[in-house]
Amino acid sequence: MKKYLLLTWMTLMASASLKAAVGDTTWVQANITNLEWYGNFDTAVSFPTSTTYRKIYMIFTLGKHTCPGYNYACGNYGNPPCAAGQTPWCGDWDYTILNYLMTPAGDTLELARLISPYANAGAPRTPYTWTQNYVYDVTDYANQMKGAATMRLLYSGYSGGFTANVKFAFIEGTPDRNVMKVRRLWTGSYGYNDTTHLDSFDINTHFTAVTDTVPSGTASTDLRFLVTGHGSDANGCCEFASHNYHVMVDSASVATQTIWRDNCGANELYPQSGTWLLQRGNWCPGALVYPNFHTLPGLMPGAGFNVAVQFDPYSGSGGSYTTEGQLIYYGPMNKVFDASLDDIIAPTNDQNHFRENPTSNNPIVHVKNTGATTITSIAFEYGVQGYAPQTYTWSGALDSLQESDISLPLLSALDTVAGISGTYSFSCTMTSINGATDDDATNNTITSSFVAAPVWPSPLKITLRTNNEGANENRWVITDVNNNVVAQRMGAVNNTTYRDTINLPRGCYKLQVFDSSCDGLAWWVFPQYTPPITNGSVSVGPVLGPSLLMQGNPTGSYNNDFGCGFVQYFFLDSMATVARISNVNESNVFMEAYPNPVHGVVNVDISGLQNVQGKIELMDMAGRVVALVSVYDAHTQVNVEQLSGGVYMLVYVNGASGTRAQTKLLIAK
Repeated sequence: MKKYLLLTWMTLMASASLKAAVGDTTWVQANITNLEWYGNFDTAVSFPTSTTYRKIYMIFTLGKHTCPGYNYACGNYGNPPCAAGQTPWCGDWDYTILNYLMTPAGDTLELARLISPYANAGAPRTPYTWTQNYVYDVTDYANQMKGAATMRLLYSGYSGGFTANVKFAFIEGTPDRNVMKVRRLWTGSYGYNDTTHLDSFDINTHFTAVTDTVPSGTASTDLRFLVTGHGSDANGCCEFASHNYHVMVDSASVATQTIWRDNCGANELYPQSGTWLLQRGNWCPGALVYPNFHTLPGLMPGAGFNVAVQFDPYSGSGGSYTTEGQLIYYGPMNKVFDASLDDIIAPTNDQNHFRENPTSNNPIVHVKNTGATTITSIAFEYGVQGYAPQTYTWSGALDSLQESDISLPLLSALDTVAGISGTYSFSCTMTSINGATDDDATNNTITSSFVAAPVWPSPLKITLRTNNEGANENRWVITDVNNNVVAQRMGAVNNTTYRDTINLPRGCYKLQVFDSSCDGLAWWVFPQYTPPITNGSVSVGPVLGPSLLMQGNPTGSYNNDFGCGFVQYFFLDSMATVARISNVNESNVFMEAYPNPVHGVVNVDISGLQNVQGKIELMDMAGRVVALVSVYDAHTQVNVEQLSGGVYMLVYVNGASGTRAQTKLLIAK
């Protein structure tokens, strides 16, 4: 069960105030620091000492700062931190960041864990100005977060380049349920049966049974277990190998959990500059680490019991697991009948929902049942500010503490604003639950800011160039607002270019591009495979004109590095126009070259001619022809690997009519 929510950042900011009535927010600033080197970064904080809070959120803003250069003699793995006057090494790697709450009473509890992304400034999503908010629900620690305390960031990086800004939002009101007690059981990083490197004992010696007594007033007991795998031996353990652990209560197994994250290729923060899309030991670069919650059965107030965690046997050595285990005792639900509107998936500018936006389709909201009664219906009112709202009643079954994404019917205002620049505001309110008013109105409304989806012209041309990783690995599908498939390219074979012309009625559509291996059409690792994997590409644009979309994140060498795939919403309008490069003789012939920049083979597409038969001249900036290729097809390839880096001109000359088209090409070396 996930207890961390990616709460919409703008919603928190909109509710901010110094101190006021139920539902208002008190902010507490904690760490503001540059993360330069492995170690602890501590900041004294002063939390509120009175009232109760419906929610407490920890907002961790990760960013970057400019590193002046690279010095491998200091500031990297195996070497000391840089001294005064020395230039640090700027790595931008995937490092573990542990966030601890330390109280004067002696409590030390890990609140949250984050893995930094591969964040080279050359990647399109992570320039030096990049920041991203990661939001953690830490309401369970309300009893410990009172008065003076210390927030500690344990940064496991051996290079600089990241910044950290930690704030807490205390939202007044009644929590879903009271926490009777939190007890830390185990913590630390331990080698997995490694007797030579990290640990002199088998890992299971660190998770032996701990005895405790259930406090009075407890309705349920959870084991909260945070675990991530790091390091690698010949078998990939523990970062790239999957293992299980077992939760034991009074020596009996009550739960088995696999330590694995299989959706890194669908990471919202993409593309990154490293191996971001590989599956890992319960974490993905640049994403939250989710703790596992295991409800311990049959425990009544006053009962004594013991709890342990045991890992599967393993004979390798080289990796480790970083862990934190806590017992959390919960009281009964405080509200009989309540739902909480916690997040807007779309439409929003929240970078944690990058893949789902911008949209012209159905709004999607995240709802949680925060009462004791099963919810069977929710009435919504939703809309874009300045436009007429719409209503919808969802029906289903949402049990106590269960949460779900709910897709609302198509919002006409999203179509109205499509293609119009500017920032808009979307709002959603739950007006009734099971046909009645619920117990807490402070969690019934949520807002987001967003930009509109693009308007594209009809007809469209979709060009898909497959790589050689496997037949039927790549495909694309276009669906309408009712999720009906209206166009698709299936059954694609290796190293083949497909050009499809799509002529659809005016309206909103969704383009989905899929890669079954979850490593995109092009990736910098491909040449290292044996045999090497070729690069593919996908682009969308008018039949005559430049591409409107190159993968969704078109920048340099990261074209088509999209992992499992991507989604692009668009509004199609036959009256829409796009700018295009005119040919030198004002004809309707158009030439497209991709990838651009290129360092090996460039693909050239020629459109607007019934018969393509001529030549392509590649000229340097002095006007000298450095390559000449005969052309007999609308698609051809030109090998520029032997040419020096720089700007060149590609010129097509049709043999029969003399019609010409040209475009600039950047060769990167």
